[in-house]
Amino acid sequence: MKAMTFTLLSEPMEWLDLSVLTPSTISGLTLPQIEKLRVGTSRRPAVVGDLFKVEGTDRQNLVLQGGSARFDRVGAGMDSGSLRVIGNVGSQAGRKMSGGRLTIEGNAGDHAGSGMAGGRFELMGSAGDHVGAPLAGEISGMQGGVFVIRGRAGHYAGDRLRRGIVAIGKGCGDYTGCRMIAGTIVVVGRVGAMPGYLMKRGSLVFDRHPAALSPTFVACGRPDMAFSSLFDRYLIAEGIFERPLLGQRPGKYAGDTAVSGKGELLYRSAR
Repeated sequence: MKAMTFTLLSEPMEWLDLSVLTPSTISGLTLPQIEKLRVGTSRRPAVVGDLFKVEGTDRQNLVLQGGSARFDRVGAGMDSGSLRVIGNVGSQAGRKMSGGRLTIEGNAGDHAGSGMAGGRFELMGSAGDHVGAPLAGEISGMQGGVFVIRGRAGHYAGDRLRRGIVAIGKGCGDYTGCRMIAGTIVVVGRVGAMPGYLMKRGSLVFDRHPAALSPTFVACGRPDMAFSSLFDRYLIAEGIFERPLLGQRPGKYAGDTAVSGKGELLYRSAR
């Protein structure tokens, strides 16, 4: 069967909520019912048939052909199947995702992966601020799954991360891992100021020494640890990176001692 493909007819005139276009949501619907799904957010909201040409029959494998910065909540709530977007998307892509595979062949806006609990989310471009972070009023951010960003991430990536892995391929902004509760954030490339600020537990993994680290982190030398080699193997086996990141004896900091101080920051040592 051919994947069900939604081809964008023209640039939308309003902000769209595309959370209805997931395999589990449309699995039991007929084509006319799918075309009548509301996706617009204005007073007279657009429906799927107004904006997309719909082809294909495989409802477990969806493709959005064409993107827009007005495509909000793409893949939100997804729990099975696959969704591939050929183009850019807006904010909250993959929010509350709990299963399946989401692939975006472009850039994403703020709060990508917010509240994610499972599945795999791969972003081929760059992301905005607050990757995997909670929305206003929420207690915790990402709670599981694997989120791979091939490009760059903005500020506050992994804020209040509780579980799961966030891997960033081309650097990130300030306050990465801010207020982390647990989980792992991996960054290749330049990291902005104050990574791990007020983190309680969890692991920050970098390919270089961070340039502007909080003074409340404590240097722990270069311990010989099994974890770094095992984690390098995991990253390669999962197709996240192609070569080892840490090596056998990475540099280590403990922190943030301004709070519980049970977190760790590991980086590839030049020595």
